[in-house]
Amino acid sequence: MSKPPAEPRRGAGRKPAATQDPTLTVSCPALLEGGSDRAFRRLVHNLFGFLARHEAIREGHGAFIGLVGIEYTMLISIAHLSAEGDVSVRTLAAHLHLSGAFVTTVTNRLLAKGLVDKRMDPTDRRRLCLTVTQRARDLLATLAPAQRQVNDVEFGTLTAEEFRQLADVVARLVETSQQALLLQRYLAEQAGATPPAAAK
Repeated sequence: MSKPPAEPRRGAGRKPAATQDPTLTVSCPALLEGGSDRAFRRLVHNLFGFLARHEAIREGHGAFIGLVGIEYTMLISIAHLSAEGDVSVRTLAAHLHLSGAFVTTVTNRLLAKGLVDKRMDPTDRRRLCLTVTQRARDLLATLAPAQRQVNDVEFGTLTAEEFRQLADVVARLVETSQQALLLQRYLAEQAGATPPAAAK
């Protein structure tokens, strides 16, 4: 006489619940493809490559007129922002996402080189306004032809719509990267690790 079939064990035949890969570097569903963070890692590494090359291009623009990259960036920012109104250290710091103390240090170097003037704001004597000198305008005009060619090659692959989308995405990422940096510092402190250095 044959034995009756054994009762199936509880849960037999069910697929085990999916568990998250502990090595994943992101967990937001929008950043995963099929549960993998491979596309995200590719994006991060491409950004690293782009930003490294962009920084080298910025240094090259500066070297063309005898400045280091950050000096060039501040000089051209003051020149362009001046067309929209008075430029203070605070205005420039917010525009470049830098600390006021760092902006003051670099603009003082530009002042010593005769490229920037500082004057008291007539409506608020506690506030200094920054302007570029004629010598600075001449230097930027000398750079402009080469600068246009280089920038056109760097960004010329974008359509007008892609450019608008990229500008919007990067602006949002600047904000969320600041939030992420603050979170990273907090988590490092909680773990007793050395927190990352503060942005300049």
